Amino acid sequence: MKVLLLNGSPRLHGNTSVALERMEDVFAEEGIESEEVRVGTKDVRGCIACHRCTELGKCIFDDIVNEIAPKFEESAGLVVASPVYYASANATLEALLQRLFYSIHFDPSMKVGAAVAVARRAGTVSTFGQLNKFFSISSMPIATSTYWNDLFGSAPGEVQQDTEGIGVVCNLAHNMAFLMKSIELGTKEFGAPKHECYDRRNFIA
Repeated sequence: MKVLLLNGSPRLHGNTSVALERMEDVFAEEGIESEEVRVGTKDVRGCIACHRCTELGKCIFDDIVNEIAPKFEESAGLVVASPVYYASANATLEALLQRLFYSIHFDPSMKVGAAVAVARRAGTVSTFGQLNKFFSISSMPIATSTYWNDLFGSAPGEVQQDTEGIGVVCNLAHNMAFLMKSIELGTKEFGAPKHECYDRRNFIA
């Protein structure tokens, strides 16, 4: 079993990295393999709505998005972590997620998702909600913790002083591990959930 972690911070040893490292420690304790991919420094363009991905099975722009897609496919869970910029996620990470979720050729249903936001002072809750939307539209159960998954720190490493935040992301990783294992067992016993078919509707038909 494997979990993929996307780090939206451009800082190599920043506070977002610290949070993810603590989660990786927990995943290791739980016997789950983890892989962190740093995307904050990558040159990622936005989606141009060309819809070529429906023909190609991948994004027409062959960059890190297409590199991450197979890692996502083989993972039982996805953690997306971002520093807060103007009460929202890193723009590079947002562009990557929009293209990734739109262009993948596989069904991400029942992969467990979790979002983590890191800020100096504020804006984490809106960022947290922004990132969770990718999971909630994709039939991906969202792992929760003992508080919202946010941490606070400015200088690199300062987040370690936020002992409550560190505890929250550790509990998040434990809960996520439990969910991934439970879904694996449940799928073997009962199969995947049935999805009803429906016609897509616009507000103006």
